[in-house]
Amino acid sequence: MAKYEMLYLLNNDSTEEVKAAEIAKYEDIVKNAGGAVVSTDKWGAKKTAYPIKFKNEAYFVLMTFEAEANVLNELDRIAGIDSEVLRRMITKA
Repeated sequence: MAKYEMLYLLNNDSTEEVKAAEIAKYEDIVKNAGGAVVSTDKWGAKKTAYPIKFKNEAYFVLMTFEAEANVLNELDRIAGIDSEVLRRMITKA
């Protein structure tokens, strides 16, 4: 298993419960696929460099995890159709 990082931006207008549920959802995807979440750093609300979906602030989350390569496709697919996720980026650590 390789080590990866996923940085994703959540809608800052959402409630804390929704943000916590979104974070737990992506951690569960990794765990259910046989991977392990090393850490989840909640950077909090920050101003974006440019408007994303007409929003100037987003809630930044960095998840470090170990998983097989096929998990990346599933994470990217689900984050792509999730209305709470404004942007996402997955890189190999």
